[in-house]
Amino acid sequence: MRRTLTSALPHATPGEEVRLQGWVHRRRELAKVTFLVVRDRAGLAQVVLPAGTELPPEETPIEVVGTATANAQAPGGVEVTDATVTALGEAADTPAVELWRPTLETGLPTMLDHAATTWRHPVQRAKWEVAAASLRGFRETLDAQDFTEVHSPKLVEQATESGATVFEVDYFGRPAYLAQSPQFYKQVLVGIFERVYEVGPVFRAEPHDTVRHLAEYVSLDVELGFVRDHHEVMECLRDVVAGMVEGVRRYAGAAVERLGIDVPDVPEKIPTLHFRDALEIAGAPSDEPDLSPAHERALGEWAMAEHGSDFVFVEGYPTANRAFYSHPDPEDPRWSRSFDLIFRGIELVSGAQRMHRYDEYVRTLEQRGYPYAPYASYVEAFRRGIPPHGGFAIGLERWVGRLVEAPNIREVTLFPRDLHRLAP
Repeated sequence: MRRTLTSALPHATPGEEVRLQGWVHRRRELAKVTFLVVRDRAGLAQVVLPAGTELPPEETPIEVVGTATANAQAPGGVEVTDATVTALGEAADTPAVELWRPTLETGLPTMLDHAATTWRHPVQRAKWEVAAASLRGFRETLDAQDFTEVHSPKLVEQATESGATVFEVDYFGRPAYLAQSPQFYKQVLVGIFERVYEVGPVFRAEPHDTVRHLAEYVSLDVELGFVRDHHEVMECLRDVVAGMVEGVRRYAGAAVERLGIDVPDVPEKIPTLHFRDALEIAGAPSDEPDLSPAHERALGEWAMAEHGSDFVFVEGYPTANRAFYSHPDPEDPRWSRSFDLIFRGIELVSGAQRMHRYDEYVRTLEQRGYPYAPYASYVEAFRRGIPPHGGFAIGLERWVGRLVEAPNIREVTLFPRDLHRLAP
Protein backbone atom coordinates (compact mmCIF):
# COMPACT_ATOMS: atom_id res chain seq x y z
CA MET A 1 0.00 0.00 0.00
CA ARG A 2 1.39 3.39 -0.97
CA ARG A 3 1.75 6.17 1.55
CA THR A 4 -1.06 8.73 1.74
CA LEU A 5 -0.07 12.29 2.66
CA THR A 6 -2.38 14.11 5.03
CA SER A 7 -3.21 16.61 2.28
CA ALA A 8 -4.48 13.74 0.10
CA LEU A 9 -6.60 12.15 2.82
CA PRO A 10 -9.69 14.34 2.12
CA HIS A 11 -9.70 12.92 -1.42
CA ALA A 12 -9.64 9.28 -0.30
CA THR A 13 -12.74 7.21 -0.98
CA PRO A 14 -14.69 6.53 2.25
CA GLY A 15 -13.97 2.97 3.34
CA GLU A 16 -10.64 2.93 1.53
CA GLU A 17 -7.62 1.63 3.44
CA VAL A 18 -4.89 4.25 3.83
CA ARG A 19 -1.36 4.40 5.23
CA LEU A 20 -0.12 7.56 6.89
CA GLN A 21 3.44 8.23 8.03
CA GLY A 22 4.45 11.20 10.14
CA TRP A 23 4.92 12.33 13.72
CA VAL A 24 2.69 12.14 16.75
CA HIS A 25 1.54 15.75 16.83
CA ARG A 26 -0.93 15.46 19.69
CA ARG A 27 -2.77 12.85 21.74
CA ARG A 28 -6.11 13.45 23.42
CA GLU A 29 -7.56 10.76 25.64
CA LEU A 30 -11.29 10.99 26.37
CA ALA A 31 -13.54 8.64 28.33
CA LYS A 32 -14.74 6.67 25.30
CA VAL A 33 -12.22 7.43 22.58
CA THR A 34 -8.62 8.48 21.95
CA PHE A 35 -7.75 11.02 19.30
CA LEU A 36 -4.36 10.99 17.62
CA VAL A 37 -3.27 13.89 15.41
CA VAL A 38 -0.61 12.92 12.88
CA ARG A 39 1.62 15.56 11.26
CA ASP A 40 3.58 15.11 8.05
CA ARG A 41 5.14 17.55 5.61
CA ALA A 42 1.74 18.26 4.07
CA GLY A 43 -0.36 18.97 7.16
CA LEU A 44 -2.39 17.26 9.88
CA ALA A 45 -4.75 14.28 10.02
CA GLN A 46 -6.99 12.92 12.76
CA VAL A 47 -6.97 9.26 13.77
CA VAL A 48 -9.71 7.82 16.01
CA LEU A 49 -8.72 4.97 18.33
CA PRO A 50 -10.39 3.05 21.17
CA ALA A 51 -10.15 4.60 24.62
CA GLY A 52 -7.05 3.48 26.50
CA THR A 53 -4.96 2.84 23.38
CA GLU A 54 -1.30 3.22 24.24
CA LEU A 55 0.46 5.64 21.93
CA PRO A 56 4.08 6.74 21.56
CA PRO A 57 4.89 10.19 22.99
CA GLU A 58 4.60 13.33 20.91
CA GLU A 59 7.16 13.79 18.10
CA THR A 60 7.76 10.06 17.70
CA PRO A 61 7.75 9.01 14.01
CA ILE A 62 4.87 6.59 13.38
CA GLU A 63 2.94 4.74 10.72
CA VAL A 64 -0.86 4.53 10.80
CA VAL A 65 -2.83 2.03 8.73
CA GLY A 66 -6.60 2.35 8.85
CA THR A 67 -9.84 3.23 7.06
CA ALA A 68 -10.67 6.62 5.59
CA THR A 69 -13.95 7.75 7.16
CA ALA A 70 -15.97 10.89 6.48
CA ASN A 71 -16.33 13.25 9.45
CA ALA A 72 -17.17 16.91 8.94
CA GLN A 73 -15.37 17.86 12.16
CA ALA A 74 -12.05 16.27 11.15
CA PRO A 75 -9.38 18.21 9.23
CA GLY A 76 -10.43 18.12 5.58
CA GLY A 77 -13.64 16.29 6.48
CA VAL A 78 -11.98 12.85 6.62
CA GLU A 79 -10.40 10.95 9.50
CA VAL A 80 -8.84 7.52 9.92
CA THR A 81 -10.63 4.81 11.94
CA ASP A 82 -10.04 1.12 12.73
CA ALA A 83 -6.36 1.97 12.78
CA THR A 84 -3.18 0.33 13.93
CA VAL A 85 -0.28 2.55 14.99
CA THR A 86 3.35 1.45 14.67
CA ALA A 87 6.32 3.44 15.98
CA LEU A 88 9.02 3.95 13.34
CA GLY A 89 11.72 4.90 15.81
CA GLU A 90 12.51 5.20 19.48
CA ALA A 91 10.05 7.05 21.68
CA ALA A 92 10.84 10.74 21.39
CA ASP A 93 11.90 12.79 24.39
CA THR A 94 9.51 15.53 25.44
CA PRO A 95 10.24 18.55 23.21
CA ALA A 96 11.28 21.87 24.73
CA VAL A 97 8.09 23.48 23.40
CA GLU A 98 4.56 22.21 22.81
CA LEU A 99 4.44 21.98 19.03
CA TRP A 100 0.70 21.30 18.95
CA ARG A 101 -0.11 24.81 20.12
CA PRO A 102 -1.19 27.28 17.37
CA THR A 103 1.87 29.46 18.00
CA LEU A 104 5.30 28.83 19.44
CA GLU A 105 5.07 29.93 23.06
CA THR A 106 8.78 30.42 23.68
CA GLY A 107 11.55 32.98 23.60
CA LEU A 108 14.05 33.29 20.78
CA PRO A 109 17.00 31.65 22.61
CA THR A 110 14.93 28.51 23.33
CA MET A 111 13.68 28.42 19.76
CA LEU A 112 17.22 28.63 18.39
CA ASP A 113 18.76 26.22 20.92
CA HIS A 114 16.18 23.57 19.97
CA ALA A 115 15.95 24.36 16.25
CA ALA A 116 15.94 20.66 15.31
CA THR A 117 12.44 20.40 16.77
CA THR A 118 11.11 23.97 16.86
CA TRP A 119 11.33 24.17 13.06
CA ARG A 120 8.74 21.36 12.98
CA HIS A 121 6.04 23.74 14.21
CA PRO A 122 3.69 24.42 11.26
CA VAL A 123 3.98 28.21 11.57
CA GLN A 124 7.76 28.12 11.91
CA ARG A 125 8.04 25.69 8.98
CA ALA A 126 5.95 28.07 6.91
CA LYS A 127 8.68 30.72 7.12
CA TRP A 128 11.17 28.49 5.35
CA GLU A 129 8.52 27.31 2.91
CA VAL A 130 8.25 30.98 1.91
CA ALA A 131 12.04 31.10 1.54
CA ALA A 132 12.09 27.96 -0.61
CA ALA A 133 9.29 29.31 -2.81
CA SER A 134 11.21 32.57 -3.19
CA LEU A 135 14.25 30.61 -4.37
CA ARG A 136 12.14 28.78 -6.95
CA GLY A 137 10.84 32.09 -8.26
CA PHE A 138 14.36 33.53 -8.32
CA ARG A 139 15.74 30.65 -10.34
CA GLU A 140 12.76 30.38 -12.69
CA THR A 141 12.91 34.08 -13.54
CA LEU A 142 16.61 34.02 -14.37
CA ASP A 143 16.48 30.69 -16.19
CA ALA A 144 13.77 32.15 -18.43
CA GLN A 145 16.11 35.05 -19.24
CA ASP A 146 18.92 32.72 -20.31
CA PHE A 147 21.10 33.04 -17.19
CA THR A 148 23.48 30.24 -16.21
CA GLU A 149 23.64 29.07 -12.59
CA VAL A 150 27.22 28.94 -11.31
CA HIS A 151 28.99 28.14 -8.05
CA SER A 152 32.14 29.89 -6.90
CA PRO A 153 34.75 28.92 -4.27
CA LYS A 154 34.06 29.74 -0.64
CA LEU A 155 37.73 29.50 0.29
CA VAL A 156 39.65 32.41 -1.22
CA GLU A 157 43.13 33.89 -1.00
CA GLN A 158 42.04 37.48 -0.43
CA ALA A 159 39.17 39.48 1.03
CA THR A 160 36.54 40.08 -1.64
CA GLU A 161 35.68 43.61 -0.58
CA SER A 162 38.40 45.66 1.03
CA GLY A 163 37.47 47.06 4.42
CA ALA A 164 35.17 44.25 5.52
CA THR A 165 36.34 41.79 8.13
CA VAL A 166 36.95 38.22 7.00
CA PHE A 167 37.15 34.83 8.68
CA GLU A 168 40.68 33.50 8.37
CA VAL A 169 41.23 29.73 8.13
CA ASP A 170 44.28 27.48 7.92
CA TYR A 171 44.57 26.25 4.35
CA PHE A 172 47.26 23.56 4.37
CA GLY A 173 49.59 25.73 6.43
CA ARG A 174 48.87 29.07 4.77
CA PRO A 175 46.12 31.61 5.41
CA ALA A 176 42.90 31.61 3.42
CA TYR A 177 39.55 33.28 3.98
CA LEU A 178 35.87 32.42 3.85
CA ALA A 179 34.40 34.31 0.92
CA GLN A 180 32.48 37.50 1.73
CA SER A 181 30.70 37.22 -1.63
CA PRO A 182 31.15 35.65 -5.07
CA GLN A 183 31.68 39.16 -6.48
CA PHE A 184 35.04 38.71 -8.21
CA TYR A 185 34.09 35.33 -9.64
CA LYS A 186 30.72 36.33 -11.02
CA GLN A 187 32.30 39.31 -12.79
CA VAL A 188 34.90 37.06 -14.39
CA LEU A 189 32.21 34.52 -15.34
CA VAL A 190 30.32 37.21 -17.24
CA GLY A 191 33.27 36.97 -19.63
CA ILE A 192 32.33 33.32 -20.22
CA PHE A 193 28.55 32.96 -19.92
CA GLU A 194 27.41 36.64 -20.21
CA ARG A 195 24.63 36.13 -17.63
CA VAL A 196 25.18 34.25 -14.38
CA TYR A 197 23.60 33.77 -10.99
CA GLU A 198 24.54 31.96 -7.80
CA VAL A 199 22.75 30.86 -4.65
CA GLY A 200 25.18 30.19 -1.84
CA PRO A 201 26.51 31.11 1.61
CA VAL A 202 28.61 34.18 2.27
CA PHE A 203 30.54 35.03 5.41
CA ARG A 204 30.99 38.37 7.17
CA ALA A 205 33.15 38.57 10.29
CA GLU A 206 31.77 41.98 11.15
CA PRO A 207 30.97 42.37 14.87
CA HIS A 208 27.31 43.21 14.34
CA ASP A 209 24.88 42.12 17.03
CA THR A 210 21.65 43.43 15.57
CA VAL A 211 18.29 42.01 14.54
CA ARG A 212 19.19 42.34 10.83
CA HIS A 213 22.76 40.97 10.57
CA LEU A 214 24.24 37.47 10.49
CA ALA A 215 27.81 36.20 10.20
CA GLU A 216 26.69 33.69 7.55
CA TYR A 217 23.72 34.07 5.25
CA VAL A 218 22.41 32.94 1.88
CA SER A 219 23.20 35.38 -0.91
CA LEU A 220 21.34 35.43 -4.22
CA ASP A 221 23.88 36.91 -6.62
CA VAL A 222 23.26 38.02 -10.20
CA GLU A 223 25.60 39.48 -12.83
CA LEU A 224 24.79 40.31 -16.45
CA GLY A 225 26.97 41.46 -19.31
CA PHE A 226 26.63 43.89 -22.21
CA VAL A 227 24.56 46.36 -20.19
CA ARG A 228 24.07 49.97 -21.25
CA ASP A 229 24.21 51.26 -17.66
CA HIS A 230 23.01 50.46 -14.15
CA HIS A 231 19.38 51.07 -15.06
CA GLU A 232 19.37 47.85 -17.09
CA VAL A 233 20.60 46.04 -13.99
CA MET A 234 17.82 47.63 -11.95
CA GLU A 235 15.25 46.47 -14.52
CA CYS A 236 16.58 42.92 -14.16
CA LEU A 237 16.36 43.20 -10.37
CA ARG A 238 12.76 44.38 -10.60
CA ASP A 239 11.89 41.30 -12.67
CA VAL A 240 13.71 39.01 -10.23
CA VAL A 241 11.89 40.39 -7.18
CA ALA A 242 8.58 40.11 -9.04
CA GLY A 243 9.48 36.50 -9.85
CA MET A 244 10.23 35.76 -6.21
CA VAL A 245 6.88 37.23 -5.19
CA GLU A 246 5.15 35.13 -7.83
CA GLY A 247 7.02 32.08 -6.55
CA VAL A 248 5.70 32.71 -3.05
CA ARG A 249 2.15 33.07 -4.35
CA ARG A 250 2.39 29.98 -6.55
CA TYR A 251 4.31 27.55 -4.36
CA ALA A 252 3.72 28.71 -0.78
CA GLY A 253 0.06 29.71 -0.70
CA ALA A 254 -0.67 27.52 2.33
CA ALA A 255 2.35 28.94 4.16
CA VAL A 256 1.25 32.50 3.39
CA GLU A 257 -2.18 31.72 4.79
CA ARG A 258 -0.71 30.06 7.88
CA LEU A 259 1.46 33.10 8.56
CA GLY A 260 -1.23 35.63 7.69
CA ILE A 261 1.23 37.79 5.76
CA ASP A 262 0.66 40.45 3.13
CA VAL A 263 2.52 39.50 -0.06
CA PRO A 264 3.54 42.72 -1.86
CA ASP A 265 2.80 43.77 -5.41
CA VAL A 266 5.91 44.79 -7.35
CA PRO A 267 5.26 47.90 -9.49
CA GLU A 268 6.07 47.73 -13.18
CA LYS A 269 8.22 50.79 -12.51
CA ILE A 270 9.68 50.97 -9.01
CA PRO A 271 10.00 54.58 -7.80
CA THR A 272 13.60 55.77 -8.00
CA LEU A 273 15.44 58.51 -6.10
CA HIS A 274 18.93 59.90 -6.49
CA PHE A 275 20.94 59.61 -3.29
CA ARG A 276 20.92 63.42 -2.87
CA ASP A 277 17.11 63.51 -3.01
CA ALA A 278 16.86 60.51 -0.71
CA LEU A 279 18.87 62.36 1.95
CA GLU A 280 16.58 65.35 1.66
CA ILE A 281 13.41 63.24 1.98
CA ALA A 282 14.87 61.39 4.96
CA GLY A 283 15.79 64.67 6.65
CA ALA A 284 19.50 63.80 6.63
CA PRO A 285 22.43 66.21 6.22
CA SER A 286 23.51 66.62 2.60
CA ASP A 287 27.04 65.40 3.39
CA GLU A 288 25.96 62.03 4.79
CA PRO A 289 28.00 59.28 3.06
CA ASP A 290 25.32 56.58 3.36
CA LEU A 291 21.77 55.89 4.51
CA SER A 292 21.17 54.84 8.10
CA PRO A 293 18.40 52.42 9.14
CA ALA A 294 16.32 55.44 10.22
CA HIS A 295 16.76 56.98 6.76
CA GLU A 296 15.71 53.72 5.12
CA ARG A 297 12.56 53.61 7.23
CA ALA A 298 11.73 57.19 6.25
CA LEU A 299 12.19 56.37 2.56
CA GLY A 300 9.98 53.31 2.91
CA GLU A 301 7.25 55.45 4.39
CA TRP A 302 7.69 58.00 1.58
CA ALA A 303 7.43 55.31 -1.12
CA MET A 304 4.21 53.94 0.36
CA ALA A 305 2.66 57.38 0.93
CA GLU A 306 3.62 58.85 -2.46
CA HIS A 307 3.52 55.79 -4.71
CA GLY A 308 1.71 53.05 -2.81
CA SER A 309 4.88 50.97 -3.21
CA ASP A 310 6.63 48.64 -0.78
CA PHE A 311 9.80 49.21 -2.83
CA VAL A 312 11.99 52.19 -3.68
CA PHE A 313 15.31 52.42 -5.53
CA VAL A 314 18.04 54.79 -4.38
CA GLU A 315 20.74 55.34 -7.02
CA GLY A 316 23.87 57.43 -7.36
CA TYR A 317 25.62 56.79 -4.03
CA PRO A 318 28.92 58.64 -3.52
CA THR A 319 31.63 56.82 -5.46
CA ALA A 320 34.12 57.14 -2.61
CA ASN A 321 31.81 55.22 -0.28
CA ARG A 322 30.93 52.32 -2.57
CA ALA A 323 32.94 49.23 -3.46
CA PHE A 324 36.01 50.08 -5.54
CA TYR A 325 34.69 48.18 -8.57
CA SER A 326 31.55 50.38 -8.82
CA HIS A 327 31.37 52.39 -12.05
CA PRO A 328 31.50 56.17 -11.56
CA ASP A 329 28.91 58.27 -13.33
CA PRO A 330 30.74 59.54 -16.47
CA GLU A 331 28.94 62.89 -16.22
CA ASP A 332 29.92 63.45 -12.56
CA PRO A 333 32.38 60.90 -11.13
CA ARG A 334 31.57 61.98 -7.58
CA TRP A 335 28.46 59.82 -7.89
CA SER A 336 28.48 56.14 -8.80
CA ARG A 337 26.29 54.02 -11.02
CA SER A 338 25.26 52.05 -7.95
CA PHE A 339 21.93 51.52 -6.26
CA ASP A 340 20.11 49.99 -3.31
CA LEU A 341 16.61 48.55 -3.28
CA ILE A 342 14.72 49.35 -0.09
CA PHE A 343 11.86 47.00 0.81
CA ARG A 344 9.42 48.10 3.49
CA GLY A 345 11.97 50.41 5.03
CA ILE A 346 14.99 48.08 5.01
CA GLU A 347 17.81 47.89 2.47
CA LEU A 348 17.31 44.56 0.72
CA VAL A 349 19.64 44.71 -2.28
CA SER A 350 22.84 46.47 -3.28
CA GLY A 351 23.98 46.58 -6.87
CA ALA A 352 25.80 48.57 -9.53
CA GLN A 353 27.25 48.74 -12.95
CA ARG A 354 30.86 47.61 -12.51
CA MET A 355 34.01 48.94 -14.09
CA HIS A 356 35.15 46.67 -16.90
CA ARG A 357 38.46 48.10 -18.16
CA TYR A 358 41.82 47.03 -16.80
CA ASP A 359 43.28 50.54 -16.59
CA GLU A 360 40.24 51.71 -14.57
CA TYR A 361 40.95 49.07 -11.93
CA VAL A 362 44.65 49.87 -11.75
CA ARG A 363 43.92 53.58 -11.37
CA THR A 364 41.17 53.05 -8.76
CA LEU A 365 43.27 50.71 -6.63
CA GLU A 366 46.07 53.26 -6.67
CA GLN A 367 43.74 56.14 -5.79
CA ARG A 368 42.30 54.23 -2.84
CA GLY A 369 45.67 53.09 -1.61
CA TYR A 370 45.03 49.39 -2.18
CA PRO A 371 48.02 47.21 -3.12
CA TYR A 372 47.80 45.63 -6.57
CA ALA A 373 49.21 42.19 -5.70
CA PRO A 374 46.29 40.83 -3.62
CA TYR A 375 43.84 41.67 -6.43
CA ALA A 376 46.09 40.62 -9.33
CA SER A 377 44.28 37.41 -10.33
CA TYR A 378 41.00 39.32 -10.38
CA VAL A 379 42.15 42.49 -12.12
CA GLU A 380 44.20 40.64 -14.75
CA ALA A 381 40.97 39.13 -16.11
CA PHE A 382 39.95 42.59 -17.32
CA ARG A 383 42.88 42.63 -19.74
CA ARG A 384 41.17 39.83 -21.66
CA GLY A 385 37.85 41.23 -22.76
CA ILE A 386 35.21 41.58 -20.03
CA PRO A 387 32.14 43.39 -21.43
CA PRO A 388 30.25 46.23 -19.73
CA HIS A 389 28.36 44.54 -16.92
CA GLY A 390 26.61 44.93 -13.60
CA GLY A 391 24.84 42.95 -10.95
CA PHE A 392 23.32 42.76 -7.51
CA ALA A 393 22.93 40.54 -4.46
CA ILE A 394 19.85 39.78 -2.37
CA GLY A 395 20.11 38.50 1.19
CA LEU A 396 17.59 35.65 1.37
CA GLU A 397 17.05 35.79 5.12
CA ARG A 398 16.59 39.55 5.08
CA TRP A 399 14.01 39.23 2.30
CA VAL A 400 12.04 36.54 4.14
CA GLY A 401 12.36 38.33 7.47
CA ARG A 402 10.86 41.50 6.08
CA LEU A 403 8.22 39.62 4.10
CA VAL A 404 6.90 37.79 7.17
CA GLU A 405 7.57 40.80 9.42
CA ALA A 406 9.85 38.86 11.77
CA PRO A 407 11.28 41.13 14.47
CA ASN A 408 14.64 39.31 14.27
CA ILE A 409 16.30 37.82 11.19
CA ARG A 410 17.28 34.76 13.24
CA GLU A 411 13.62 33.72 13.34
CA VAL A 412 13.75 32.92 9.61
CA THR A 413 17.26 31.42 9.56
CA LEU A 414 17.42 27.64 9.87
CA PHE A 415 20.60 27.54 11.97
CA PRO A 416 21.84 31.12 12.47
CA ARG A 417 25.48 32.05 12.94
CA ASP A 418 26.28 35.28 14.72
CA LEU A 419 28.65 36.69 17.35
CA HIS A 420 27.45 34.21 19.95
CA ARG A 421 26.15 31.13 18.15
CA LEU A 422 27.96 28.21 16.51
CA ALA A 423 25.43 25.52 17.42
CA PRO A 424 23.23 23.78 16.73
